[in-house]
Amino acid sequence: MSRAAAAPRTHTDLNAPTLARLSRGWEGPVLLLLAVALLSFGLVAVYSASAVKAQTDGLADYHFVIRQAIGGSLGLLLLAVMAYLDYRVLRLFAWPMLLVVIGLLVFVLLPGTESVAPRVNGGRRWIDLGVIQGQPSELAKLVLIIWTAAVAVRKQDRLGSLSKGLLPFLLVWGTVATLIMMQPSMSAAALVVLLAALVLFAGGARVAHFVVLGALMLPFLLTQVSGVGYRMRRILAFIDPTHDPAGVSYQITQALIALGSGGLLGRGLGHGQQKFGFLPEPHNDFIFAMIGEEWGFVGMALLVLGYVAIALIGYRIARNAPDLFGSLLAIGVTNLIVVQALLHMAVNSALIPTTGVTLPFISYGGSSLIVCMAAVGILMNIARRSSREAE
Repeated sequence: MSRAAAAPRTHTDLNAPTLARLSRGWEGPVLLLLAVALLSFGLVAVYSASAVKAQTDGLADYHFVIRQAIGGSLGLLLLAVMAYLDYRVLRLFAWPMLLVVIGLLVFVLLPGTESVAPRVNGGRRWIDLGVIQGQPSELAKLVLIIWTAAVAVRKQDRLGSLSKGLLPFLLVWGTVATLIMMQPSMSAAALVVLLAALVLFAGGARVAHFVVLGALMLPFLLTQVSGVGYRMRRILAFIDPTHDPAGVSYQITQALIALGSGGLLGRGLGHGQQKFGFLPEPHNDFIFAMIGEEWGFVGMALLVLGYVAIALIGYRIARNAPDLFGSLLAIGVTNLIVVQALLHMAVNSALIPTTGVTLPFISYGGSSLIVCMAAVGILMNIARRSSREAE
């Protein structure tokens, strides 16, 4: 036996496999911890922001937070399923899931279905079965990401072509986006396409094609904005927040008041004033402003750091994924959480025109919460598979 073979293993050599496993396997547990922490904080924030509205509507003060807790419980259940179901199964069911989503989007628009797809605030976006309520456009975000990742892997050698690569994606994206715009919800349609396009761009599609198509779509988008009165008024309110402060600029004006009045440490939990009928949707589209008022700059900074951590871990999982589908899927579901968070905070800070975007894990809304929890489960699954294959 050689001297090298007979040499005893050092303490460093013995610890090397353990250290390697630890360096590869920490992402999933940390993601779960972040998701549960954000969900828990969200329940507190929703209760504080919605109690007054609930009482005004003749409901118990805990009405909205109980519904949110139910959505969170379902979300945790789906997270567990996604964490242990091999993510590669999703590739096999990409087309069936897409067809189901398209069917649901068509269903909410059909005449005669108002009993289960009621018109709320001028739009038909919900399927209400009594015990179960859902928003198909939220599910469309996740499903279109899965479908785009699956097809991008199959079309790798053709993604550089406009006609054979990008055009088939545009046909499907356009179908889904058109159905969502008919609800109507232009912001949700744009977000669905943006999230899918980011997946395809990561998969190797040419950026020049997106630039050209964006330029071609610009006249249509301008027509959609200028042809609908409330959208144009929102653009004017964004350009000048002091424009019509009692009308179209009212929401963003009140949101900025909430953010500005919070100071460094905030007014304190439950002591926010804007929820007393001043700021519309304080528990949903403008919950970040309420957090700023009650938790101050420190609370907002910690919240932002939570999303930054999710972004860094999600993109790390994408980089270490065992295959291209896992990598693209991880990028897509990470963007689903992070891009929505950025847009919500930008709206609340008057950095972009006002539109309805929920804050992941925080805003009231079961559909959004369940989809975000499913996204975390998918990331955990990819991280676990990566760690196993590396070992």
